[in-house]
Amino acid sequence: MSGNGKNMNSNGKSVSDKETTITGVTFPVPKQYMHRFFSEGKTIFVKPATVYKELRRGMRLVFYQSHEDTGYAGEAAIKRILITEDPLTFYDTYGDAVFLTRDEMVAYLENQDRWKAVQGRERDKGRDRSRKGSESRKRNWMALELEDIRKYKALRKPERFVPVGGQYLRD
Repeated sequence: MSGNGKNMNSNGKSVSDKETTITGVTFPVPKQYMHRFFSEGKTIFVKPATVYKELRRGMRLVFYQSHEDTGYAGEAAIKRILITEDPLTFYDTYGDAVFLTRDEMVAYLENQDRWKAVQGRERDKGRDRSRKGSESRKRNWMALELEDIRKYKALRKPERFVPVGGQYLRD
């Protein structure tokens, strides 16, 4: 959502919150992973839980292809939403249906931990380390179980940038 109270619908049109309802969500997926949904049969999208509280079964996820050749690449219906602190538990539930491999997820988590450690050291410089509050809060993760996945014939350009955390779609 931009500072002017506007949001984007899946066609990239700017709409006001007061005149719309949430119909789904869009999240960026790097181009190198996009084919996993369309040609490899992956049906589980996982990411840190950012934009999710208003999501419901039956809403849609629009895949925003990021990094290169950007744009909306396709969509799917949300069949189920799971939230957990440990994203590795999604592999116990869904196995190979998760679009990232377990090794890719472990590498992502390790990289995230290293980044948090660097941020924490920067934040804590000059502070009394005995004080509480410098520990980072554990972030929840979500898995969206998808069905009716379909690829668009051509990329659709959004009117505005899609943030890494995602954004709701409104009609």
